[in-house]
Parts: sequence; C-alpha cells; structure tokens
Amino acid sequence: MAGMLVSGILLVALLFAAQSVFAPLFFALFIIAVVWPCQLALQSRLPRLLALLITLIITVGFITAIGSSLAWGLSRVGQWLFTNADRLQAAYMAFVDWLEQHGIAIAGPIGDWFNVSRLLSVMQGTAGRLNQFGGFSLLVLIFVMLGLLEVQEFAARLRLAAAQPYGQIILSANRIIAMKFRRFMLVRTFASVLTGLLVWLLSLGAGLELAAAWGVIAFAFNYIPFLGPLVATTLPTLFAIAQFDTWQPALLIFASLNIIQFVIGSYLEPRLAGASLSISPFAVIFAVFFWSFMWGLAGAFIGVPILIAFTVFCSMAASTKWIATILSDNESANTA
Repeated sequence: MAGMLVSGILLVALLFAAQSVFAPLFFALFIIAVVWPCQLALQSRLPRLLALLITLIITVGFITAIGSSLAWGLSRVGQWLFTNADRLQAAYMAFVDWLEQHGIAIAGPIGDWFNVSRLLSVMQGTAGRLNQFGGFSLLVLIFVMLGLLEVQEFAARLRLAAAQPYGQIILSANRIIAMKFRRFMLVRTFASVLTGLLVWLLSLGAGLELAAAWGVIAFAFNYIPFLGPLVATTLPTLFAIAQFDTWQPALLIFASLNIIQFVIGSYLEPRLAGASLSISPFAVIFAVFFWSFMWGLAGAFIGVPILIAFTVFCSMAASTKWIATILSDNESANTA
C-alpha cells in the first residue's frame, strides 16, 4: 500500500511537471475516442488520408467554434467593464455601505481582494490565454492525426496472443470508455446549447446588456461541470448590479440563472446521460478542481473524462473494482 501511494504521488508530480506534453496527449486521446466512428465511416467510402483530413477539419472546426466564442464573449465583457468601471465600483461601494449599516463589515476582509482593476485584469488575462491557445491546439491536432492513423494497428496488436490477457482487457475497456465519452459529449453539447439559448433569452427579456455575450459564455462554460455554471451565473449577476443600480433585478436574474442551471444540470442531463455515466457528484467536483489545479482551464474540462476512464479501468480488475464502486453514483444507477 505504501508503495502504491508513493507511486501515485510520483505520477501526479510527473503529470504536473510535464503538463505541456500530457495535457495535449490526454485531450488528443479523448478526441480520438469521440471522433473515431466518424473516421471509420468516412474511410469505408473514401481513401484513408482523405477521410482523416475531413475528420480533422470537423474536429478543428468544433474546437475553434467553442474557443473563439468564449474568447469573443469574454472580450465583450472586458470591454464593457473597462467602459463602465466606475459604475461597477460605485455599485460595490454602495453594497459595502449597506452591509456596514446592518453591522456586517466586509470592506476589510475582501476590500483588498475585490476591486474593478483586479476583475478587469482577470478578464483580460483569461481572454488572452484563450487567444494563446493555438500552440496547445496544434500539439493536440498532431497527436490526434497520428493517433487516428494508428487506431486499427494498435487494436490489432492488442489482439495478439503475446498481449493476452491484458490486451483483451484494454480493448474491452477502450470500447466502453469511447462509448461513454461520446455520450458525455452529446449530452454536454445539447445541454450547453440549451443553456446558452435560455441565458440569452433571459438576458434579453431582463434588459441585461451584452445578452449575446452572456449566452455564449454560458454555452462554452457549461462544458466544465460545476465550476463552469458557477462562473456563468456569477458574472451576469455582478454586471446586473452595476447596470440596474439596485439589487432587486440582479437578484431576480441570479435566481433565474440558477433555476436554468439546476433544471438542465440536475434534472435533464442525468436523464439524458443515464446510468452509464453515473458518477459520484463529489468525485466529479474533486476531479474538476484537481485537474484545474494541475492543468488550468484545460484540466477543468478534461477532468471528468479522465475520471470516467479511470473508473472504467478500475472496474475491469477484481482487485480495483471496489474503487469503481466507490466512485460510482449507485443511487442514479439503481433508479435509471
């Protein structure tokens, strides 16, 4: 047990130190598992390299659409914040004064942390990192291209007698993981589009400025469980306080956004995903925060797929099946 703990710590340290290589690799493996049926269907009718080119174009278009939409939304919010910084600062000071009049002093504890300049720098830094995502995406694309060319050969090597019994176990686990990844992305994409649309309509109906930007931000951030919806709910609320100068419209917008996130995230998504993706909510939250600590925004997205793959591999061996049982959401599995 002590040896396994030390090995685990060393592995985590390696993944953290070499994140510039492992983060794109993990992303590429996830993408390969998702798009392989498309590649297989195309190469049954077209030359292999042409099928690969079409698959890569579709993949790059999807990733670019999400990344550029998020960068656009955050840049619009950053421009609004730069133009209306005084309004936001005045709203914050009025809120602090109201709390102090009621005996709640927060200016000291968080006054040094929260200010408009800091918020603006965070927004600009996030948008800048998204715009510099090109190098990461290029490495992911190279891994995806090479991986798609070798999927069939790799599967054939795993079927060789010399690779047994582990080769067959890996093949079985890979098939299950790929199925779960594709279902995860289908459900996430549907939920993200629906969330973005509802947030956009809500912002329009409430008269909130930058309605399109809030819809796009909600769409893109919804791919990150828990952490993404939190950001997509908090940001419009803060800006609603500055825009309307009163807390009532902001409170209504905040409540409405949370209702949208709750209905889609806690009711619709679990029913669309079914028992095959039932994982403990605590494990999901831990995976999101742990991998965001390890690899930043990329880790926040890939954290849940890594957890899914880890759970599947643990379920394939009798000695580690107990880990998969602990990480699963048995209540969801039993009721699905």
